[in-house]
Amino acid sequence: MIGYLVLITIGATLLALPISSTGEPISFIDAFFTSTSAVCVTGLAVFDISTVLSDFGKVVLMSLIQLGGLGIMVVSGFVAIAIFRRLSTGGADLISSEFRAQPADATLKSTILRIVRMVLFIEVIGALIMSTWFSIAYDYDVLKSLWMGTFHAVSSFNNAGFALYSDNMMGFVSDPVISLTVCALVILGGLGFPVIMELRRVGWAPRRWTMNFNIVMFMTLVLLVAGTVFIAVLEWSNPETLGLLDPGSKILAAFFQSVQTRTAGFNSVDIGAMNPETWLGIDALMFIGAGPAGTAGGIKVTTFAVLAFIVWTELKGDSAVNIFGKRLSRSVHRQAITIALLAVAYIAFSTILMQLTTNETTDRVILEVISAFGTVGLSTGITANLPDPALINLILLMIIGRLGPLALSTALVLSDRPKLYEFPKERPILG
Repeated sequence: MIGYLVLITIGATLLALPISSTGEPISFIDAFFTSTSAVCVTGLAVFDISTVLSDFGKVVLMSLIQLGGLGIMVVSGFVAIAIFRRLSTGGADLISSEFRAQPADATLKSTILRIVRMVLFIEVIGALIMSTWFSIAYDYDVLKSLWMGTFHAVSSFNNAGFALYSDNMMGFVSDPVISLTVCALVILGGLGFPVIMELRRVGWAPRRWTMNFNIVMFMTLVLLVAGTVFIAVLEWSNPETLGLLDPGSKILAAFFQSVQTRTAGFNSVDIGAMNPETWLGIDALMFIGAGPAGTAGGIKVTTFAVLAFIVWTELKGDSAVNIFGKRLSRSVHRQAITIALLAVAYIAFSTILMQLTTNETTDRVILEVISAFGTVGLSTGITANLPDPALINLILLMIIGRLGPLALSTALVLSDRPKLYEFPKERPILG
């Protein structure tokens, strides 16, 4: 928590400097909101970053996105290794627990270096593809092509959703190269470092895949397809979103938006013009999020899958929860339920606060709140018009969403004292 707050404060201070804006200096509350949105890789913005921020401000923003995406633990561990060639035992335990999928003989140093190299490699590939296409298809000069490609590759892989265009990515709604490259980077970042590392290490060997790998890959495929179909069906004839596009572009745009609900936040169509029914589906997808230990937010697909399997097991009357041929640890049951209920509580409380401080409709407020909690960045366009109390509410929600409800609550109330007694067991009547 302290690490995130320090980075956010430094970022806000830099963004509030006159050199960071093209006109009047940005107010500190707007700078703090933008810094929080970047560090928490959310993408919500209270002003048009493409016109308000100077080149220096945009570089600061991209740096905050990169640091936030990698995570304070990995960055601090990498710096410690580079400077001191060692880490404290506590720091080693934290990072090791965060990235469980690693070879048995891997050292902490090699794990962190592998993560950093992997992130940079993926971002460079994405930047080269987009830079080349910007130069060929849009006639950008070399420097502009490289800058636009690099910024959007970093923003995409880190699931940030910031774009250097006033209409975000709406100008590329029918461009398969830019749209699919952004989607690929978002998906890779959302899978989580453990999944990518395991895929690289194990390859196509299903018998060696872990439960975490199977759940993340399966749920990612299911939600991407379901989200694409859902958005396409509901928005197919909407003249303000997909209605005026050709069939191929409609499917591409629907897939693009389905990917972005996984916590990226880019938009190739006007989210504010979508049907309220579509917003509700997007709310659900943003709440679930993507893979753990990556650049995505939400309660994570693993949490959702565990809850779904618990329900299915209870309906079948089985005693143990089995997922992909392996039995689920009972402690994970409690963790999944805790994460989900805490997330619902945070969202409900924040929605009430937002309703008390704004005049926006409930459906728009809920989407904004879940977007902040899930560190997504999709918006119906109300962010820039929110009063300061509502912005502070969203700032806190983005921090909570990035750190995770369980991690935050545990950090606040954790006690190391073991209990030396147990109460007698009894059960209430349910249902």
